[in-house]
Amino acid sequence: MKFIANLISSLIMASLIGAIAIFSIQNIQPVALQFFGLKSIQFPIGVLLAFCLGVGMIFGSLISASFSPRKKSRGRYSSS
Repeated sequence: MKFIANLISSLIMASLIGAIAIFSIQNIQPVALQFFGLKSIQFPIGVLLAFCLGVGMIFGSLISASFSPRKKSRGRYSSS
């Protein structure tokens, strides 16, 4: 069952990366990110999308790992 879940998640990630690649090839105009009045350098929108996808995947995995239930290990000499 874990194999199927890994396969599905890999397919979803591959399709997202493929969609970003197709989108970035068709939209090559440079954009500048503006946040709280600060403006960044201009770079293609595909680079921005790939960066946001990567950061989102990293934060999503960290958040899911921090909120997942942990198994309590029972030692050999536990009193309960």
